[in-house]
Amino acid sequence: MLRQYELVDLVKSYDPDADEDALNRAYVFAMKKHGAQLRASGDPYYSHPIEVAGILTKFKLDSASIIAGLLHDTVEDTDTTVEEVRSLFGDQVAQIVDGLTKLAMIEQKSANNKQAENFRKLLLAMSEDIRVLLIKLADRLHNMRTLKYCNPEKRARVARETLDIYAPLAERIGMQEVKSELEEIAFAELHKEAHDSIVARLNFLREQGSNLVPKIISQLEKDMADNGIKATVSGREKTPYSIWRKMQQKNASFEQLSDIMAFRICVDDVATCYQALGVVHSKYHMVPRRFKDYISTPKPNGYKSLHTGVIGPENTRIEIQIRTHEMHEVAEKGVAAHWAYKQGEKAVGRNFRWIRELLEILEQASNPEEFLENTKLEMYNDQVFCFTPKGDLIGLPLNSTPVDFAYAVHSSVGDTCVGAKINGEIRPLRTILQNGDQVEILTSKAQHPSTEWDRFVVTGKAKAAIRKYVRAYKREQFIALGQQVLERTFKGENLEFSEKALVNILQNFEAESIDDIYAKVGEGLVTSWDVLRAVYPGYKQSKLGRVVKSLKPVFKKSDDKKAKKGEPVKIKGLIPGMAVHFAGCCHPLPGDRIVGIVTTGKGVAVHTIDCKVLEKFADEPERWLDIAWGDDALEGMHVGRLKLMLTNEPGSLGELSNLIARHNGNISNLNITNRTVSYFELQVDVEVKDLKHLTDIIAALKASKVVSYVARASQ
Repeated sequence: MLRQYELVDLVKSYDPDADEDALNRAYVFAMKKHGAQLRASGDPYYSHPIEVAGILTKFKLDSASIIAGLLHDTVEDTDTTVEEVRSLFGDQVAQIVDGLTKLAMIEQKSANNKQAENFRKLLLAMSEDIRVLLIKLADRLHNMRTLKYCNPEKRARVARETLDIYAPLAERIGMQEVKSELEEIAFAELHKEAHDSIVARLNFLREQGSNLVPKIISQLEKDMADNGIKATVSGREKTPYSIWRKMQQKNASFEQLSDIMAFRICVDDVATCYQALGVVHSKYHMVPRRFKDYISTPKPNGYKSLHTGVIGPENTRIEIQIRTHEMHEVAEKGVAAHWAYKQGEKAVGRNFRWIRELLEILEQASNPEEFLENTKLEMYNDQVFCFTPKGDLIGLPLNSTPVDFAYAVHSSVGDTCVGAKINGEIRPLRTILQNGDQVEILTSKAQHPSTEWDRFVVTGKAKAAIRKYVRAYKREQFIALGQQVLERTFKGENLEFSEKALVNILQNFEAESIDDIYAKVGEGLVTSWDVLRAVYPGYKQSKLGRVVKSLKPVFKKSDDKKAKKGEPVKIKGLIPGMAVHFAGCCHPLPGDRIVGIVTTGKGVAVHTIDCKVLEKFADEPERWLDIAWGDDALEGMHVGRLKLMLTNEPGSLGELSNLIARHNGNISNLNITNRTVSYFELQVDVEVKDLKHLTDIIAALKASKVVSYVARASQ
């Protein structure tokens, strides 16, 4: 454990103006407050914040950060208050400690909720001051180093959370050393056998090639010197976790990986980087598709370097990274390499575009779990770089599409995207973007996000925006449907319906507005009779349910007028755009008498009037809707289901298929439900225009010698 004077000396070594008195007072304050508390390892608890502060000195952070690191657990675990911290150490330290304390004060029922809510709070805190994230990473790093003292269940949970959240966050701010150590400890905990196997192979390679690495370094140094380039050359080995992850991604064995060893050439300036690259490529054969220029197109975390794969010295396939000394410092220490005290300005999260994007996702997510899912997508490596028509660079994950690109430009561009030009040619929105593509997004004010987009977009920002729109659109549908159902129920009972009465019963249904009640009724979470009884306590239901089958369709003229131009309305009696689906029990077709049933969470289910399933809803007339086929119902194809018995002989199945095809039907699904020596019993779904079309096909099948029995499945 660092002693008091050692910690102060470390800070003063890189920041001579550090507040030595405040550092001493914070060290003593932390020891006194944590007192006799012990960690799982049996060490005094105050050893943890002191070690966290020690890690922060390696990041070369300002004294306010070091003090906050010393005090980060005092408010949570002792009787210290934020106001006390503020009075003793100032507003800046108090704000950071308060942000860190809020992360720990979460009480949720499920572990997943806790993780998601924790991450949400971390994002909000680090958007105000990125130092909250740096201290949290140091805190997590020390906890991971002492993870072995925890019980197995906690070890696994903390390791998984570290891989999912904290290691990617460390990578996002360019802290490669922290990211690698977090990954290694978590990997060894979660996949011990794989970790030990890779470590054993690496040890074997070191023994076999003990002289190879120095030879390669020596040769590269000579190559640079011969061309007048002053350079520092070093070799580095990939970590076991990065090797394992690449094996998983490429489905390759350990022996198939070519870049287990990488060599780094550090020079004085950018021009010399490209000069060194020219020397390497002129002397050694380059491996195709292994060159990446992160100097002209840096990674989102600020990483800059030239990467190339070559058949290098000793005829060995190696990876070479070429960068300046300053780039190397940023690559290892990330945001901490150019910290605020060096630049004389406050470094806050708003300076990072990716944090702003995560905040947008936070605003659009419906719950912490969805936010966590989308942000995990957002945090992984950007691997595709595309350009706007103006030449602006947009970094995206692998397999991104123009819709992902549109949302990366701006949320409003994504929402109104109707098409895309890729390298000057109009291409489908689901096209996979490639490195260097120039993408122009075509927009229209009349456009809105499509549910289809959610199937092919890959960025968290795009998914969050699309899902937000879908939720809002469905809510509008459910509100309109719920109001219609309530008005019909009240009218059927000859009772007055007024929104004023609904205001008085909001608490009964945990609703904040009348629209909330309408939406719950429309979605089927609450029945209209529940609402009616809340408005008129003690009222008894009439005999309406007994005469459901005598209902005659009654349509509002205004409904059809609400239809959007060009939007087909196949069901009358429903609000255009209403969530609707055709019941799989009876497969209704145009020509059938139909009825609508309000279902839970799925909108309206359309049944034939003689469907046996309707018996379940005989006592719930409020869920029945008067509907009928629209005039344009014949424009599309519908599925009719047949059950039939087919002779078991060669060619009978072909005869069945040909008969249906000759009558312009199309088999969309076929299932053999039973078979004997003589017969097959089949269930066949046929695409037809209407009931008459299906009836004609049934008549043709009945006349066939190979068909012993055929009928519509619902009958």
